[in-house]
Amino acid sequence: MLFGGTMPTFMAGRHPLSPGNRAGIGAALVLLAIVSAVELAEGPYPRLVGLLAAVPFVAAIFAVWQLVLGAGVVATAVGALFVALTPSAAAAGLPPDHAAIQNLELAGLVNLMGVVLATGVAAGGATIRQRQADKIAELLRLAAVAQQAVLRPIGPQVGALAVAGRYISATAAADIGGDLCEALNTPYGVRIIIGDVRGKGLDAVRLASIVLGSYRHVAYERADLKSMVQDLDRAVARSVGDEDFVTAALVEERGGTLTIVNCGHPAPLLLRRGQVIPLEPPAPAPPLGFMPEVKARVERLEPGDRLLLFTDGLGEARRDGEFFPTADRAWRLLGHGTVGDGLASLETALVDWVHGRLEDDIALVLLEYAGPDGDAAVSVPSWEVGAAGS
Repeated sequence: MLFGGTMPTFMAGRHPLSPGNRAGIGAALVLLAIVSAVELAEGPYPRLVGLLAAVPFVAAIFAVWQLVLGAGVVATAVGALFVALTPSAAAAGLPPDHAAIQNLELAGLVNLMGVVLATGVAAGGATIRQRQADKIAELLRLAAVAQQAVLRPIGPQVGALAVAGRYISATAAADIGGDLCEALNTPYGVRIIIGDVRGKGLDAVRLASIVLGSYRHVAYERADLKSMVQDLDRAVARSVGDEDFVTAALVEERGGTLTIVNCGHPAPLLLRRGQVIPLEPPAPAPPLGFMPEVKARVERLEPGDRLLLFTDGLGEARRDGEFFPTADRAWRLLGHGTVGDGLASLETALVDWVHGRLEDDIALVLLEYAGPDGDAAVSVPSWEVGAAGS
């Protein structure tokens, strides 16, 4: 059945009309009022009844089929009223079989039938559009569920580090992104990855799950980050096309020493004693999937240091062509309270900056180094010791 299905809840009065439905009905009523006003101004004979056929089509641009049908019924009733009020030949002082009067009456009936036909076509079109929108919404919902299954909660404590993670979704109209992050307490220290898959939707979520699955395996097996990058690069290359890739930054904290390798990803920000320091890589490297040759950056952490990892959605957030000043506001937003409080402050400031309209998803990880007293002893597996010495 073309118009089958249950009546939407808003038709029962339990919820207000959506913005789209309000826009569709509002535009249709405006058009109906304009045509009616002009028709009345033109005189007693209906000449513009045919234009009422546009009313249901205007409603169908945004509204659901039930409202389109209602708009068409109203337009048909108004058209029928104009046709019914057409003066007779006798009232006009003309013979009953006068050709002009007969033509006007016939034209009015034909136009009225056109409005009825237009209502049916417009309602059918609205049904098709509504079903397509429902399918898209369901795909987005499935992608979001898959994304939630891939991204595990981070923190509040990973090894010696206080860690918090946050995922900020783009506006509802946007596709699900492939941002990823994970923090693990491994035999080689705390290891963290943050990355961004090229593309959107289920394919991006699938590739993100591949990267995270590989990372969760090799993080416990490889003694250095460069070897991990090679393994992750092979995992990406086996799973994507020639133009697909994943930007990523890998971080390792061990005994107060911070090691970072960067594969085409935004540089982490180090927050230290009121300063914000971008930790740029020693040399640029391409993303995973393009066989990156990485050079590690090594920093000695101080007690109280914080490190912000983020995906490019943060750097691309803008309003009126002006980018969000992450570096300028990072210390004030992130330098106080717990790491979770810091990310909450950053999200609030960011959403306010863009007036609630983010163009891309954003993954954030904020970690804090408490000092050597918080470091746990790290034991290296015997097979890695043997490999290093062989």
